[in-house]
Amino acid sequence: MMGEEPRRILIIKPSALGDIILALPALSVLKRTFPGAKISWFVRPEFAPLITGHPYISDIILFDRKQLSKWWCNTGSFNALSLLVKQLRAGKFDLVFDFQGLFRTGFFSWVTGSKRRFGMAGAKELAHLFYTDKISQDASSIHLVDYYLKIVASAGAKQMEAEFKLPEDAGAAEQIDKLLKSQGVNAKYAVIVPGAAQPNKRWPIEKFAALAGKIGERFGLSIVATGSPGEREYIEAIGKRVINLAGKTAVRELIPLLKRVSLVVSNDTGPGHIAAALGVPMVMIFGPTNPARVCPYKRPECVVAAEPNERGMKADSYEPRHNIAHITVEQVFETACKQISKNGY
Repeated sequence: MMGEEPRRILIIKPSALGDIILALPALSVLKRTFPGAKISWFVRPEFAPLITGHPYISDIILFDRKQLSKWWCNTGSFNALSLLVKQLRAGKFDLVFDFQGLFRTGFFSWVTGSKRRFGMAGAKELAHLFYTDKISQDASSIHLVDYYLKIVASAGAKQMEAEFKLPEDAGAAEQIDKLLKSQGVNAKYAVIVPGAAQPNKRWPIEKFAALAGKIGERFGLSIVATGSPGEREYIEAIGKRVINLAGKTAVRELIPLLKRVSLVVSNDTGPGHIAAALGVPMVMIFGPTNPARVCPYKRPECVVAAEPNERGMKADSYEPRHNIAHITVEQVFETACKQISKNGY
């Protein structure tokens, strides 16, 4: 299809919440460059609500990893995999972009039968073997947003301004209004996100407790904590000064919850990346993860980390000096105060 505009495009980015957020600018660029194209997104069911109803997405293809995990020994799983393969091939995609870079996602890109399959040259698990176009990361594309934009640019995409567009859901906003009212939350509130999937990404809970007290006293804000249902007990350790909403907000409801805040303080985890996409005042705390790769895009003033710009291109560092526990309450509080003041709150 050289010289022809693509009619059907597939983005493969099944997980996780924050990673999907970082791929949204690539979606926007593709839609601006190829406005007539129908764009599908390959995603896991638990993260699909984040992009359901997105104005740039024509179709969502669900990848139920758990259901497919026993495909070689379970008839139901095998049948589900066969249906997924048929669905991918029926898409007749002109361009496929694998932003996950694993063997299984590379395989699914190949299964589509598309003649143009784009991915990362350094993809893990030999996934690059499935791509027709392998794009290298360099010093100008350390941040994943820039890397994904570089990948779509190699397919002819233009108008490269990064846009983090999220779907709006009036029903979700109404649910958040009711929830906050039922919890007695002030009109002005801050959200903290103390959890993370990996323990070494969690700033110590006692430091979050101390920070919550300082923010509440200085600015008179209600302090709300959010997280997964499994993090509810962990967050309880902060104490009564924080309103614990862990497990009480669906994925879609995180958007209106975070959109109207005075401040968000988060570990490197999904809700924090939603807040970054919304452009609200925020602080993101990093430990082993390289901030230069995934920090709030072009907002370095929001980052608290050891050597945030001196870790090269590695995704993670396990050097003791990068341990998240070394970050002090004073460091985070100082950055939080600047964010609140800078944004007129």
